[in-house]
Amino acid sequence: MIRIGRKRLWASFFCFTAFFFLLVTLQVVLELGKSERKIKVSSLQDGSLKLEEQQKHAYQFLNKQEFYSNTRRVLDADRYPILLWWSPLTGETGRLGQCGQDVCFFTIKRTYQHNHMTKAFLFYGTDFNIDSLPLPRKRHHDWALFHEESPKNNYKLFHKPTITLFNHTATFSRHSHLPLTTQYLEGIEVIKSLRYMVPLQKKNSLRKGLAPLVYVQSDCDPPSDRDSYVRELMSYIQVDSYGECLHNRDLPQHLKNPASMDDGNFYRILAQYKFILAFENAVCEDYITEKLWRPLKLGVVPVYYGSPSITDWLPSNKSAILVTRFSHPRELAHYIKALDTNDQEYEAYLEWKVKGTISNQRLLAAIQERKWGVQDITQDNYIDVFECMVCNRVWENIRRQEKVLITLIGFGVVFF
Repeated sequence: MIRIGRKRLWASFFCFTAFFFLLVTLQVVLELGKSERKIKVSSLQDGSLKLEEQQKHAYQFLNKQEFYSNTRRVLDADRYPILLWWSPLTGETGRLGQCGQDVCFFTIKRTYQHNHMTKAFLFYGTDFNIDSLPLPRKRHHDWALFHEESPKNNYKLFHKPTITLFNHTATFSRHSHLPLTTQYLEGIEVIKSLRYMVPLQKKNSLRKGLAPLVYVQSDCDPPSDRDSYVRELMSYIQVDSYGECLHNRDLPQHLKNPASMDDGNFYRILAQYKFILAFENAVCEDYITEKLWRPLKLGVVPVYYGSPSITDWLPSNKSAILVTRFSHPRELAHYIKALDTNDQEYEAYLEWKVKGTISNQRLLAAIQERKWGVQDITQDNYIDVFECMVCNRVWENIRRQEKVLITLIGFGVVFF
């Protein structure tokens, strides 16, 4: 009986040992399987998805001097997304740019087109050509458009089938990812300033030698057909025209150069007038240029024709005369003549400026929130901000893709 008991004890011991060994073996197999999945996923992940490693290295390059000296080493390591200017706006053959916590490599060299780290193609709208595109377009390639010019420069871009090709946009439209609607306005204080404003009493005395209206254009017969309207308007009211279009009055010799349009002496000539014809070269939502901001800056009432949404951007409800509210140039001329002889009604259009009050909250918010400056060396220019916007959005996509992969791995999905 004792022998039988011992045999049973040894049998139980061997069974337990075999079962324990089986469990250990199974655990090893499972761990090897997990390791294999990780290796397979890792081999499929692009170098740009190694987020923690990339950010760790990004902080090492906060100094721009180091960016340039380390460009070759960084690219060789495949650590940063490449953003390729397909339309060479900047002229830079290669530059690392720091955009907050993100770093991207910007270049105009088309040899990077098929590089596995190339994530976005940047286009300058004026030079956008549908016959020269980086095709075939791959799934991971973003397209970004920068176009601050008038629609007349490239009509193709303002058709829905074309504009929807782009993942990131910077145009004059408020609906862009980076709106440039206020690109011609330096700041709110500029239009509130009384620096160039001529008192009404003096303007009235100057009327003996000046027309009530002034027109300054040298780009004649644009798509808006502004010259045809002004020509008709001249039949009903006197207009002094200093530019090449409908020219009837000369500027002083030293101001005839187009570069003098922002000269203080040129401003002082225009500020003597009561009304300025502010006609854009194209009629498009949110396309607003210095044609509007200049008279507001000088304390002259703009007679505006251009953006149909202009009332969304005026400093107050009564700060400009809108041409579209008159059925014929004759009616507009009659209204201006009435204001010219009624000081109280005329001054109502300048009340906002005299008091220094801007009631348009949209305009105030647009200037306050924009991340770029106009003629201000203390702020980034809008091209740099555009580049960084694309860089940041590319990195957002990379991080989003990484999170998806991590989630799938957590659910035990195997990638082959």
